Amino acid sequence: MEAVSPRASPPPVGAQPPLYKRVKRTVRSWLIQALVAAVQLLPLRVALALGRWGGGIAYHLFPRERRLSLAHLEIAFPERSAEEREAIARRMFRNLGELGMEIAQLPRLESRLASYVELDAAAAAVIDGARRGNGVVAVTGHIGNWELLFRRIVHSGRSAYAVGVEMSHHALTAMIEKARGPGRTIWRGAPGSSKKLLRAFREDAYLAMLIDQDTKVQGVFVPFFGRLAHTPRAAADLAIRTGAGVLTIFIHRKPEGGHRISVQEIEWSPTEDGEEDARRLTAAMTASIEAEIRRHPDEWVWMHERWKTRPPSPGA
Repeated sequence: MEAVSPRASPPPVGAQPPLYKRVKRTVRSWLIQALVAAVQLLPLRVALALGRWGGGIAYHLFPRERRLSLAHLEIAFPERSAEEREAIARRMFRNLGELGMEIAQLPRLESRLASYVELDAAAAAVIDGARRGNGVVAVTGHIGNWELLFRRIVHSGRSAYAVGVEMSHHALTAMIEKARGPGRTIWRGAPGSSKKLLRAFREDAYLAMLIDQDTKVQGVFVPFFGRLAHTPRAAADLAIRTGAGVLTIFIHRKPEGGHRISVQEIEWSPTEDGEEDARRLTAAMTASIEAEIRRHPDEWVWMHERWKTRPPSPGA
């Protein structure tokens, strides 16, 4: 799930990467498919334990990601000790290992998804209450198992679509499409994607979008953990243009196993200044995401360079 409106020009139509890159991607795709097939044979508890173990090993095997995570945690939580921040980073790596195992196991989880991912009556009431007949922009972040979150909403019988960008590896793209459900992903820049977006709003469906990363899309600078961060604006633009309801929605791992969904409706009123409306609404969404990360810091992807793009200098 990702925002639309690319900031950089796409590669020329028909352009292909060098042969060695294509071979490398093909081999990786085969390996991914083989790994997923092997994981699907395991009992869930064994797969999760293996994911936690693998995540713990990855903390040591990927020094760049470890250093970035610790540096970003220091920005976000300067009041915490280095030992506390390191503990959060270690748990994050283990959580990511579990996340991967759950996605691979999703075909086996499907039959008990309603019990594995809790959607209580209060959360369901907020989700349904945001509908006004012209769709809902459901914003989330890379917190918890965001793919499992989307699948649970679809599994509940609600019409939902995720906006995303295709992976460089076909196997990953195919795995994501399968996890979300047939026709449930609107790939950014693909032929007919704009029509699919409009159709989602006409269906009064939920449009799921991730806005918590600094990617090559049109954005605005809004506060995030005390620093201005370049944030995708497409979710706000779509809500303003269509008058759709706006939600922030999250999923968190429960200590006893499984997950729980939490949700918040974002109240906003349009003005005559569309540009300022987009900034204010994006800031409100981001503030909700930040608050959720503060409550569950070990479930966010701290290795992402969230503050990489800097605001232009005054007078530039």
